[in-house]
Amino acid sequence: MSVSALSALRQELVRQGLDGFIVPRADEHLGEYVPASAERLAWLTGFTGSAGLAVVLAAEAAVFTDGRYTLQLAEQTDAGSWQRLHITEQPPQLWLAEHAPKGGRIGYDPLLISQESLARYTESGLDMAAVDANPLDTVWADRPAPPVAAALPHPLRYVGRTSEDKRADVASLLREAKQDAAVLTDPASIAWLLNIRGGDVPFTPFALAFALIHADGTTELFIDPAKLPDETRGWLGNAVSIADRPSLGAALRRLVGKTVRVDPAGSPVWFAQQLRAGGATVVPANDPCLLPKACKNETEQRGARAAHLRDGVGVCRFLHWLATEAPTGRQTEMSAADTLLAYRQEVDGFRGESFPAISGAGEHGAIIHYRVTPESNREIHPNEAYLIDSGAQYPDGTTDITRTVWTGPDQPPANLRDRVTRVL
Repeated sequence: MSVSALSALRQELVRQGLDGFIVPRADEHLGEYVPASAERLAWLTGFTGSAGLAVVLAAEAAVFTDGRYTLQLAEQTDAGSWQRLHITEQPPQLWLAEHAPKGGRIGYDPLLISQESLARYTESGLDMAAVDANPLDTVWADRPAPPVAAALPHPLRYVGRTSEDKRADVASLLREAKQDAAVLTDPASIAWLLNIRGGDVPFTPFALAFALIHADGTTELFIDPAKLPDETRGWLGNAVSIADRPSLGAALRRLVGKTVRVDPAGSPVWFAQQLRAGGATVVPANDPCLLPKACKNETEQRGARAAHLRDGVGVCRFLHWLATEAPTGRQTEMSAADTLLAYRQEVDGFRGESFPAISGAGEHGAIIHYRVTPESNREIHPNEAYLIDSGAQYPDGTTDITRTVWTGPDQPPANLRDRVTRVL
């Protein structure tokens, strides 16, 4: 972040007739992991945590996050430009209601905020204005291009059920609820429903896309066609039509007179706004894939166990290495994380980490969601606690393992053993 970024955004707000603007840490799918092209909050503020939001006014600006990232927020943002606030103790809608000019127009990008989140601002008496062109995107001159990783079939030996069967089940749920269609904006739901995987975001095998599933089981997939090789098109079959993402608005408008299900918490409010403007009836309800996706079949259960067994070999090799190396004082937080990754890379089926490893020695182990950097990296000392929280992606499962290790060579103090035991 530079002061010039904040200044450029303020100038654009004036040009668009806005008195303020909300910058969530989100993409059009409202997920935790976003592509580089959606890292708007990091570009504007410097804050790189996975949860946060900024509010920019003409003379004031604030950036919010939760308790996991308050220390990181203080380290990464400029106190002269930003008020740094806890998002639950000082909610942004209340801060805005207090600091925004009376009757001021506060802009928001309807593709980056859910209906439930938007309601918090309108219920606080704020005049919220949806923008057609995100003002931050307008001034972000070196914004990265959207990702174009291929979307590929995920074989039945890993998923256990065909996409046709899954679509039939979801369609049955829609018919029982007397709904004609449902909007799907969560890449996890689309990955599950269509048995595809991708590489558009870090750490999670998603293909970023949107979908409409209809009560007859047919599905419209909105994705950059360049992401779909012939193999994937054949895998999807004739009941799944493919269109590019700019076609989505027209597809929603074709649902005039239909009853359409939209997740009010998990989907951008833009979808409900477009549907209502086009004459459809919007039913606020959970993503219809949410519960079916959570009910793992026998193939998925076996896969998860197998992935953990293989992954556990890599972790055990690392723990043996750590038991030898930690008492020497020769290793650092970064070298330990790199060693664990190297062991995992030798595990059959390893596709990548499932999140950035949290490798924290001593006092760093007490920082929630600590992420070691070259600047924060420190040696792992003898006779201290070391925390390693890490995971991996495999085609048959995802792992997430935390271990708290005493580095030795002496025995750990009784009070530390007591606290670790209570946590376990």
